[in-house]
Amino acid sequence: MKKEIDDFLAEVKARNSHEPEFLQAVQEVAESIIPYISEHKIYKEKNILLRMVEPERLISFRVSWVNDAGEIMVNRGYRVQMNSAIGPYKGGLRFHPSVNASILKFLAFEQVFKNALTTLPLGGGKGGADFNPKGKSDGEIMRFCQAFMSELYRHIGPNTDVPAGDIGVGGREIGYLFGAYKKIRNEFTGVLTGKGATWGGSLMRPESTGYGVVYFAQNMLKLKDKDLQEKRVVMSGSGNVAQFAAEKAIELGAKVLTMSDSGGYILDEEGIDTEKLNFIMTLKNVKRGRISAYVGQYPKAKYFEGERPWSVPCDIALPCATQNELNGDEAKQLVDQGCTCVVEGANMPSTPEAIHVFQHAQILFAPGKASNAGGVATSGLEMSQNSLRLSWTKEEVDARLKEIMAAIHQSCVSYGEGENGAIDYIKGANIAAFVKIADAMLAQGVV
Repeated sequence: MKKEIDDFLAEVKARNSHEPEFLQAVQEVAESIIPYISEHKIYKEKNILLRMVEPERLISFRVSWVNDAGEIMVNRGYRVQMNSAIGPYKGGLRFHPSVNASILKFLAFEQVFKNALTTLPLGGGKGGADFNPKGKSDGEIMRFCQAFMSELYRHIGPNTDVPAGDIGVGGREIGYLFGAYKKIRNEFTGVLTGKGATWGGSLMRPESTGYGVVYFAQNMLKLKDKDLQEKRVVMSGSGNVAQFAAEKAIELGAKVLTMSDSGGYILDEEGIDTEKLNFIMTLKNVKRGRISAYVGQYPKAKYFEGERPWSVPCDIALPCATQNELNGDEAKQLVDQGCTCVVEGANMPSTPEAIHVFQHAQILFAPGKASNAGGVATSGLEMSQNSLRLSWTKEEVDARLKEIMAAIHQSCVSYGEGENGAIDYIKGANIAAFVKIADAMLAQGVV
């Protein structure tokens, strides 16, 4: 079996040798899926996994725009349309200097599996540009979004490809992108999700990824007859996912100790309560400040510049910042200091070495493709509301989100439960998603 996995990965690497993030994502899936494929020959005979790792379409384009000084700037835009076997491509747009084909292919590949787990008819894609919105004026961001959409519009549509937000693309950017699309196409459709509530958006969309992470953690703990009450929670990030994961964790009785940004992390041993979280939300969302300002407002807290929070003793860790932010040594620290549950809020935040540590220690570990699927699930619910020309209440959306996260958890358990009763959530998530996509690909022929 090892040779079969190695041979497959060697073939993928030969085609994508300059794309380390994508290769890492493929390896994580292949190690779970290839043993399953060997027991179900039809998937091997039809070469399903190799077809699945090759994007159906990878679009790259120039984005020319004018800054406030009148200078012409040039960025590179992308859309990776990975797999549409079970529905239109669905996945976010990321505006960040690190954006390249490798990162977007990894995100799109993960998105295919994540979307399949949601129980909704969604394919997988991802896109973005190497544009940095930090420090840009509203006018510059608007002009960039309009230039970006002047090419992207050709490749998307409510029944073809429905982008959403991601890092660097929030409500403001979605508004500018939607406005440009609407003007170019002269139609009002549900082509983007994450829209404002008054113009086609869904209630609960901003909260959904973070809430979903905590709902998934709840389901994991429930299986062990535990809950979040009084649990010490260490999390990274202070953006949308981290903010609402913290909000829901606090609501359910957990004690949130840390939050972070690219400059460092804050530790509040008294716990970040609702008032303190509101300060962080204003700081990050309105003032666009740094997390270090927290200690100026709450002097009992500590700020650790240039560090990550994984050395803080805790019961539960929620990595909610970015990919590969938690390495093997940090994972060992978490385990040694009593952490029993790690739930990924970001996409692939744990390195392969970290995952190995968690699995060897047999602690509860949830991969992002399962645990952070609440965001795309609610985007799918937004698409449904757009199609119906209806708006559901916050309570209705939240109830559906809870049901979806419980269903994802059950799928992971169904395919990931071992003979000793332990749950391999990575294996469970990968196989559950693979079977759904693969069966659709088999039914649709070689296309």
